[in-house]
Amino acid sequence: MLERTRARLQALQMLYQREITGEDVESILVSKSYSSEDGEPSEYCRELAIGTELNQVTIDAEIESTSEHWAISRMPLVDRNILRLAVYEINFRDEVPDSVAINEAVEMAKTYGGEDSSKFVNGVLGRIAERHLGEMETLGGETEER
Repeated sequence: MLERTRARLQALQMLYQREITGEDVESILVSKSYSSEDGEPSEYCRELAIGTELNQVTIDAEIESTSEHWAISRMPLVDRNILRLAVYEINFRDEVPDSVAINEAVEMAKTYGGEDSSKFVNGVLGRIAERHLGEMETLGGETEER
């Protein structure tokens, strides 16, 4: 498994654990209560999990405004955390192309989500990426895919 793919999976597990237990990501990291099956979390994993947690209000608002007729609270736990991670990468990790963030999220949804999760995740993230591309064009920024 590639390093960043493993980091995304570990971050997803931490966010899932956070929602189940109510612990914050930092506490999960300090107490080492995460699954260490894939080894110690990398720095990128830590950045993803903590960054997603810190920006969750903004991320959730964007997901809800994009996912027609779906409140974030009604989404399956795995799906909403996959979406949160990918939206964090799209919004805050300029070195990660949107297409990579989307593809990685879709692959996680295929493996860990329900039957239609990958289609749902792909649709929501595709609309978010299109919106961001439009915003960049409006602002006169780079329009080639990040």
